[in-house]
Parts: sequence; C-alpha cells; structure tokens
Amino acid sequence: MYRKKECVAMLLAGGRGSRLYVLTKKVAKPAVPFGGKYRIIDFPLSNCVNSGIDTVGVLTQYEPHVLNAYIGSGQTWDLDRLRGGVYVLPPYESKKTEWYKGTANAIYQNIQFLEDYDPEYVLILSGDHIYKMDYNKMLQQHKETGADATIAVLDVPLSEASRFGIMNCKPDGTIYEFEEKPAHPKSNNASMGIYIFRWSILKKFLVADEEDLKSENDFGKNVIPALLNSGHKLWAYDFEGYWKDVGTIDSLWEANMDLLGTQPNFDIRGAENEKISARNNALPSSYIAREAKTTNCFIAEGGEIYGTVRHSIISTGCTIGAGALVEDSVIMPNVSVAPGAIIRHAIIGENCVISSGAVIGGAFPDGTKRKISVLGKNQTLPENAVVAPGEVR
Repeated sequence: MYRKKECVAMLLAGGRGSRLYVLTKKVAKPAVPFGGKYRIIDFPLSNCVNSGIDTVGVLTQYEPHVLNAYIGSGQTWDLDRLRGGVYVLPPYESKKTEWYKGTANAIYQNIQFLEDYDPEYVLILSGDHIYKMDYNKMLQQHKETGADATIAVLDVPLSEASRFGIMNCKPDGTIYEFEEKPAHPKSNNASMGIYIFRWSILKKFLVADEEDLKSENDFGKNVIPALLNSGHKLWAYDFEGYWKDVGTIDSLWEANMDLLGTQPNFDIRGAENEKISARNNALPSSYIAREAKTTNCFIAEGGEIYGTVRHSIISTGCTIGAGALVEDSVIMPNVSVAPGAIIRHAIIGENCVISSGAVIGGAFPDGTKRKISVLGKNQTLPENAVVAPGEVR
C-alpha cells in the first residue's frame, strides 16, 4: 500500500488520432509535437503539477513507444516522486488480455493502481487538448458542492454545440441531462472531457459498466448517464480560458497559429504557476543570419535560419535555407528546408527534408475554406516537387 493521496489523476493518452492522418501513423496523438518545443501531452501533465496533483497515471495504448520514452521518469514535470509521480499504464495481461475498450474500461483495468493510493477523488483527463487549467479550483468546487461528479464545461457557439457532448444544467450549476452530440442542443455547455469523481462511487459504476455487455464502456455515453439516472449529484464547472481539441489537421494548425502575435489567442508564456514544461534537448541557441527575414514567428532552439519565415512555428533543430520561404506553417522538429523551397499553409512532420525548388501548399483562396497541406515524418521531398494545397502525403 502506497501513501494515501487525496486526488489521483488518470490521463487518457491512448488515442489513435486517425483524423491527423500521417502525423499519427507511427505515434500516439498526445506525442505529436506542438508549438515549436512541446508535445501535446506536456499540457495536461504540466497542469497537474501546477495544480498540486503529484500522482498521475498515463494510460497508453496506440503506438506508445515515443510517448513512453518522452515521459521517462517524469523528471521534466517534477513527477519523479518517491511517493506518487507519473506512471505509464498500458493494457496488461491479467485474467484475460484485451485492449482498452473505451475510456471507462481503461480506468476499470487500472482499479488496482488507484486502490494502491486509496484516493478520495479521481481526476480524469484527456491527453490531446491544448489549454492551461488549475484543476485545484475545480476540485475545491467539487468538495464545496458535495458533488459525486463534477464535469468541466466550456461555452461554445450554439451553432457548433452539436459537435460536443452537452451538459444541460439548472441555474445553480447542477446537471440534469447529458446529450451526446445532439442534433438540436438545448444549451451550449460543452463537456471538455475533464471529470472529477468521488472514487468510492466511481469504482462501483465502473464495475457495473464492465458487467453490462451492451455498454460501449465510455464515460460520456455510459457512465455519466448512469450516474444521472441513478440520482447522483453532478455539477458543472465553468471554464473560461483557452481550450482546443487538436484532433484534426485544421484544429492542430489553428492552435499553433493561436500562439503567435503580440496578443495571442493563447499565451503559452503566462505566469510561473502556469508554466508548461517540456523535455529539453539541450540544443544550442538558434542562429538567425543577417540576410534572414523573420516576422511574427516562433523559432525554437537549435535552428538555423537563412531564408524568410512569416507567421510560422519553427520547431527545435530546423534549418531554413537561403532564399527559402516558410509562411503560415508549422515546421515540426529536425526539418531541413533547402534553399529556394516554398512552404505555405502547411504542417511538415518531424525529420523531413525539403529539397531545393520544392513547393508545398499555397495561398488561401479568397472566400473559400483554407486547405492545409501535410507531409508526414521522415520524408524527403525531391527537388522541384509540388505538394498541392490540402494534399496529405
């Protein structure tokens, strides 16, 4: 038995991320690079530490090797603790061997891990969202209201509410109804996929859900409705900060672009208690040549910039050759862009080589939906090759 913890976080990080196409072909979505020097999972892990939660189980499944190696001992996030810390929890062989069947089943398979810490509360998180949040404020509301479950919600435009799980609430914040992606939503209180439960109650519902052969073993579809139907007390926690589900090419591109500008939509810097930590590759400072032209961009360490970079994210270890142009794009780590290449409105995966004269993407046509071009990791684009706007390869 480990030392008892008031609250243990369980971070669901096993997503395949199929809507990110080639970017998640060989890596789990939470391990996808973001913002020049981060990976998506840095955000919930940093939020936990900043919120005083020092025991985190990371539930991996799809292509977990990069994620496992990245997390390591958890030292980066101050989660290398003697009592607590971060634990990678893949599916394992017990009475029967099976993959995590859903979000609720993933927690069910790790009941013993939670029992070892005997928590009063369990915080359930997703590993594929970009945001800063003090979970302790949500926990304090949970305790003050005496709720059995508290669900973080975010106001979204009513026109977009049908894309989300919607929590319909009374004026005092109690939840009386949950609708999964309703065609005609009654409110715009969208679930963020962040839950706090009383562990004693959640454990009973996880066991019952597992015994229900018709269940999809999902929190939104099964566990939350079951709690409501049984008369348990559920409260909404209103979140008012920046939050983005980066599960699509467009949303990943948008979230990166939201970092840019003197008044960015998402300020990744923030105060010390909002710091987002990431593994440090100990690369040298970036070099920006005299002839280079850079405007409104992030350039991470280890880079060499000789060409023109406008409104873009240049990740660690990248080289942009003389006469090359990178505009409105996300260049992931260790990419080499040769002299004369042109990249517009694109995401370039890790370790790619863009040869001289290659053209990727193009300007957004006026009045039409933008098209983001994508190149998967470890590719070499030949000289004078063309990747059309919106093309994924």
